[in-house]
Amino acid sequence: MEEKLNRLKEILGEVADLNQAASLIGWDQQTYMPEGAAATRGQQAATLGKIAHQMFTSDEVGKLLDDLLPWAEGQDQDGENYRLVKVAKRDFDQATRVPGSFIVRQSQAVAVANQAWVEARSKSEFSHFLSHLEVIVDLAREYVTFFPPAEHPYDTLLDAYEPGMKTAEVQAIFNTLRPQQVELIRAIAARPQVDDSFLHLDYPEQAQLDFSLKVAREYGYDLRRGRQDKAPHPFCSSFGMDDVRITTRVNTKFLNTCLFGTMHETGHALYEQGIGHTWARTPLASGASSAIHESQSRLWENLVGRSRPYWERYFPELQKTFPSQLGNVTVDQFYKAINKVQPSLIRVEADEATYNLHIMLRLELEIAMLEGSVALKDLPVLWNAKMQDYLGLTPPNDAQGVLQDVHWSWAYFGYFPTYALGNLVSAQLWEKFRATNPDLDDQIRNGDFSSLLSWLRVKIHQYGRKYEPQELVQRVTKSKIDPAPYVRYLQTKFSDIYGL
Repeated sequence: MEEKLNRLKEILGEVADLNQAASLIGWDQQTYMPEGAAATRGQQAATLGKIAHQMFTSDEVGKLLDDLLPWAEGQDQDGENYRLVKVAKRDFDQATRVPGSFIVRQSQAVAVANQAWVEARSKSEFSHFLSHLEVIVDLAREYVTFFPPAEHPYDTLLDAYEPGMKTAEVQAIFNTLRPQQVELIRAIAARPQVDDSFLHLDYPEQAQLDFSLKVAREYGYDLRRGRQDKAPHPFCSSFGMDDVRITTRVNTKFLNTCLFGTMHETGHALYEQGIGHTWARTPLASGASSAIHESQSRLWENLVGRSRPYWERYFPELQKTFPSQLGNVTVDQFYKAINKVQPSLIRVEADEATYNLHIMLRLELEIAMLEGSVALKDLPVLWNAKMQDYLGLTPPNDAQGVLQDVHWSWAYFGYFPTYALGNLVSAQLWEKFRATNPDLDDQIRNGDFSSLLSWLRVKIHQYGRKYEPQELVQRVTKSKIDPAPYVRYLQTKFSDIYGL
């Protein structure tokens, strides 16, 4: 079997090389590619993707996996060989269950739907997108039929982003979390609002970029194996654990955009740079799931980067960088300003206390769409009603309401829950680490993040996709994904800030 295992690894390595090359040209497309090269770049990406898909779904790979799986199941089930074969088999089954003709139809529908969404959003008229969304939802239902029956049809969509996670689990978590977050937001709304006007002054671009890169480096981001560039929408791209790049964007009238966007993407990059080299050029050389990845970005952005100890250390340096803007601001005023809670219409602008409610709203509507329990034409009204119920706001138009996210036009059903789940996992990990490191605040005040990063490397990063998300969280915290630590974190933090 060793010869077959080596042959499988050889093919998987070549597939990984092709996919990473495709990711590299995708990174370039978002950063430095000249506008006129879009069509050529699209052809290049399609060719690389086609070759990688053909190699991975070949009869040879299928036969190798069929031969190796019984053997691997007789090995140590926590060992490298078993986990590699198991994950490769899962990916192979997902890639081969969906007919090529369906992929073509879905790709064509998404291309048209995305253009329709752009137009509908610009005009703020959901009706322009409705017929395209109907096609996308029908395709999502058809996609589910290619897989074995699940407890709920949404399980199949969710599984693509959160392996092994069930819709019922997510609903139970959110049903526990929702009323507590709504109660907290209402309590905050009754208190005097903090002043964050000084965050909206003029902050020169290069100074923001320089400071944010310093933040990333001090967190532990290895610039020998990474770099930061600008992009319209911040992202992290990995071309192997030795080439992990981040991008950020700058708003010269709002300090938070670049600063916390960089912290967020650095969290993703630290994860990718920490994956064990034993998984190089295999399907396991990435994060365990979307939620686990998001837990890393939110931990470094919020639990570290928006903490009081962090700014007790770094605010004097920020003041020196922007003396006219922040010279008369105290560290306490700054800390409260960057943690201001204010329900907003737009998800990507939401604060820590309100963000998850945006996700819950979307999940409920996605499930209803898939089940056919709502008429799609009624989505704007349903959206607005849930916004009012959860956040006390009613969108004035479709652009700021049901049309604000691009995900549905891309057929990304099942993705939204991972954003909120990542928040919950970040607090679970934070609470677990703090329990054995009671001097964590002092470490942060001293600008020492080495113990935290080392712990995350050992407990999370090194494993890549070796464990499914719930399995990984339980190994580290002795519990599956649990909203309680996140609720405790929010209540403690915002009771202090708003005097609840």
